[in-house]
Amino acid sequence: MEYASKLVEQAVDEIAQLPGIGKRTAMRLVLFLLRQPETTSLDLAEAISNLRTKIQYCTSCFNISDLPICSICANPKRQKDLVCVVEDVRDVMAIESTGQFNGLYHVLGGKISPLDGIGPQELEINSLVEKVKSGTINELILALSSTMEGDTTNFYIYKQVSPYNVSVTTIARGVAVGDELEYADEVSLGRSIVKRIPFDGTI
Repeated sequence: MEYASKLVEQAVDEIAQLPGIGKRTAMRLVLFLLRQPETTSLDLAEAISNLRTKIQYCTSCFNISDLPICSICANPKRQKDLVCVVEDVRDVMAIESTGQFNGLYHVLGGKISPLDGIGPQELEINSLVEKVKSGTINELILALSSTMEGDTTNFYIYKQVSPYNVSVTTIARGVAVGDELEYADEVSLGRSIVKRIPFDGTI
């Protein structure tokens, strides 16, 4: 397609890089923005700029946050001795949407995957073990994806924390094997959290 404006072409190319958006959809979005008041586009640009320059990660749980400590960790009503271990921030959002969990989180930043060059050292596992060592956690809920990599990560964490006085559970398999938590429906995910079972230390 030949564009009448290089500025439009540049905007379309940038928006088309977003997941699930092709060139045609990007063009519709660009034309939509051009029809709106100028403040709409400026507000969007400012929001994206703030997202990249001001967002940070919670120093306690590694969830995304506006402050050094996220609102979940800072909430005095949350159960501090109950920690749900997840792969990334999307899983925190998915579990929070169920309204069934009132503890804290620990975001690993991924899962062990030797084929992708991701080992335990690339994840926030050591910091999790240090939390367990401190004696402030009574239960760890392993809420990783039901995949081989997720199960391997579960097993590794279980072995690392087993010398300490902590209960290790995993979410019930109401989430289908092979599914990502991000795509699980809220009812199944909520039921998996409520009906969690002891982790038996096997893959």
